[in-house]
Amino acid sequence: MLIHPWDAPHDDAEWQQWLAVHDFGTLVVNGLDGEPPYAQPLHFTYDAPSGVVLTHLARPNPMWPALLADPEVVLSVVDDYAYIPGPWQAPPDSPPEHGTPTSFYAAVQLRCRAHVVDDPAEKAALLNRQVGHFQPEGGSAEAAVGEAPYGRLLSGLRGVRLEVTGVRAKFKYANHRTPEVQDRIVEGLTERSGPGDAAAREHLLRRRGA
Repeated sequence: MLIHPWDAPHDDAEWQQWLAVHDFGTLVVNGLDGEPPYAQPLHFTYDAPSGVVLTHLARPNPMWPALLADPEVVLSVVDDYAYIPGPWQAPPDSPPEHGTPTSFYAAVQLRCRAHVVDDPAEKAALLNRQVGHFQPEGGSAEAAVGEAPYGRLLSGLRGVRLEVTGVRAKFKYANHRTPEVQDRIVEGLTERSGPGDAAAREHLLRRRGA
């Protein structure tokens, strides 16, 4: 992922705060013997102080042999994206049709070392922590070894603890453009009001303000 200086996060807190509320991504695992990589969409829980991601996969998932053979993986998260038409980006002294179309997006790529969790009690704790993150209002029974309703299901999955070893983050929101062009983009996003436009607009304004 290319990261220009103007697209880089201002500090670690910026991408960590974004990741805390963008908790669905793609786990990418190297394929075996020259095969293409595996890419598994999944929910996850990220703990910034410990630098650990928690998730789980069904035991029949075909990526397990590859993950066990090479536990160096990447968790990729992309969101808050919007297409930006060329005329919105035209320099003030150029015709609108000379503007360059682009994409806005936020992205975080975590390079991780995967640790498989197979102990039933540890799996139950991992699942309860995930449910607590996504369902803080409660309403579901806790997973516990040998206890209904989820105890019998623990053998059908494996937990994964991802130890974060590297981070690449990007917030691509026209930070290198002139204020006049940024204002035009903000106006365009506001008027279009399509999926992702409000979030992209807020990122542009927030980063410009910083």
